[in-house]
Amino acid sequence: METTETRTLVTEFLGTLLLVLFAVGSAVLAGEYIGTFGIALAFGFTMLALAYALGPISGCHINPAVTLGMLLAHRITLRTAVGYWIAQVVGGIVGAAVLFLIAKQVPGLATDGAFGTNGWGDRSAVHINLGGAFVAEIVMTFVFVFVVLAVTHKVAVIGFDGLPIGLALATVHLFGIPLDGTSVNPARSIGPAFFAGGAAITQLWLFIVAPLIGGALAAVVHQITHPPLEPRVVADQASPDEPQPGARV
Repeated sequence: METTETRTLVTEFLGTLLLVLFAVGSAVLAGEYIGTFGIALAFGFTMLALAYALGPISGCHINPAVTLGMLLAHRITLRTAVGYWIAQVVGGIVGAAVLFLIAKQVPGLATDGAFGTNGWGDRSAVHINLGGAFVAEIVMTFVFVFVVLAVTHKVAVIGFDGLPIGLALATVHLFGIPLDGTSVNPARSIGPAFFAGGAAITQLWLFIVAPLIGGALAAVVHQITHPPLEPRVVADQASPDEPQPGARV
């Protein structure tokens, strides 16, 4: 495996691990102190920091839905996408394992059932049903992945790209935490569910399928709203001083 490819896979693994550890960890370890607003900010701030730290290396997808969007937008190859998906899921599980180890050192802190997982019905703060959770996850993931695709160029996160990405993630969490805990990221859901067990596992399929659908829809809509740049008019067809209609300069 080439050195560059190794670096990007390690980066996706590490980024997903840290997202789960700190963002999901804020809900598990500090949720009663910081509330929904604080948890949403934890997700947004963590994503913002990681985007700046890791974006220039791998693009800082740290989310299978984002990687799917990038794949369908023709910014990465299928081989790269598969590698990212594996690294993200493994990173999410390892991040949840570290969080589980820390949580076990807190007297009286339950790790069964909830543990920062997603769910509907009696596992939802507002008891949203399956259909509502499915639609909500598609819409929230669509918004997040669309923002990522719209503000990035090719794959890397550069300049101020990380700011709208972090804000978008915080916003969808403010909206979705009362509904189903907000996934918009299959890797973020898989890791904690692995340790929570029970209904967290049986309901996990929705938080894999719906975000991927939302990411795919975002890629399709993005191709319509942000079409690829039109080629420049060749020199012998246009004056260098007078760009022709449609030419990008």
